[in-house]
Amino acid sequence: MNRRLILGAALATPALAAPALAQSTPEVNWRVSSAFPRNLDVLFGTGDTIAKRVAQLTDNRFRIRFFPAGEVVPGPQVLDAVQSGSLEGGHAPLYYFAGKDPALSFFTGVPFGLNARQNLAWLHYGGGQALCDEMLAEFNCVGFPAGDTGAQMGGWFRNEVKTLAELKGLKFRTPGLNGQLFARLGAVPQAIAPADIYPSLERGALDAVEFVGPHDDEKLGFVRVARYYYYPGFWEAGAHLHFIANKEALAKLPDSYKAALEVACGEANANMLAQYDHLNPQALRRLVAAGAQLRPWPREILQAAWTEANAMYDELSGKNERFKKIWTAYRAYRQEEYQWFRIAESSFDNFAFPAAAQR
Repeated sequence: MNRRLILGAALATPALAAPALAQSTPEVNWRVSSAFPRNLDVLFGTGDTIAKRVAQLTDNRFRIRFFPAGEVVPGPQVLDAVQSGSLEGGHAPLYYFAGKDPALSFFTGVPFGLNARQNLAWLHYGGGQALCDEMLAEFNCVGFPAGDTGAQMGGWFRNEVKTLAELKGLKFRTPGLNGQLFARLGAVPQAIAPADIYPSLERGALDAVEFVGPHDDEKLGFVRVARYYYYPGFWEAGAHLHFIANKEALAKLPDSYKAALEVACGEANANMLAQYDHLNPQALRRLVAAGAQLRPWPREILQAAWTEANAMYDELSGKNERFKKIWTAYRAYRQEEYQWFRIAESSFDNFAFPAAAQR
């Protein structure tokens, strides 16, 4: 046996393996922007956690530098930046970009739409993500579901809204299709970035504002300038976020890095919702102690909103073939989900929640 030959081969193995390893796990650096400021710890923090998890899963060889909205691009411009390749990725609700095509709203949330669990089921198993992929491809992007807020609140109002007539002329910060819906109800919707909402409400440029729910709303300080806190946010029974990646940048990644990104986004779906479910009850108690007056939406307004929402979907379907295609699929899926949830989830909730409150 030639011991020198064996020893030489053994010593050569690391030298041969190292270049192969470097080729399969290259160092990659991405720049990714959130659509939210840093102080919104769950919304911004979820994207930051995705970045850290990707680094962990790739031995820190795939590094994502994650920026808050406004540091590289404003939140509403995240999709443009990813499309052009000036950023490799972004983390945002796709309805922020509904001005490009209102059909993008379906992949976040629409008035009287799917709740968080139904949203995820539709995206993963009901064909929703395939429809999303089809749309994002036209923007040179690929999307990964990456978080959901759960059901949101209906917003902060300077004055009580007891009738449908009292919505007339009301300046209400609310984006996307919900803005169109409230315009149909007589309000004057305003699209304002998160950082500008409080000062606009404080100086009277807004009469009302909706954002997410108690945890974020407490951080933004709305209770100091508007006391009436309405529920539910019937336009966001679940608001989904996506991690959007530039198509070319994603294609250049090794398969293991793509898998790491997908795993990190999948974990974010569960984690964001769990965070909000944990944090919102605590924040709501503090807000009520600080003077928030909880108010349910009057039945008259809910019924008018339901009627106008469906009329709006029909009108948009008549103008936009893509919208019609997605709305047709979405509505059929919603109908089936609603029937099932009425039997199991809703019947349990409607008994157990009031019963627990009476003990």
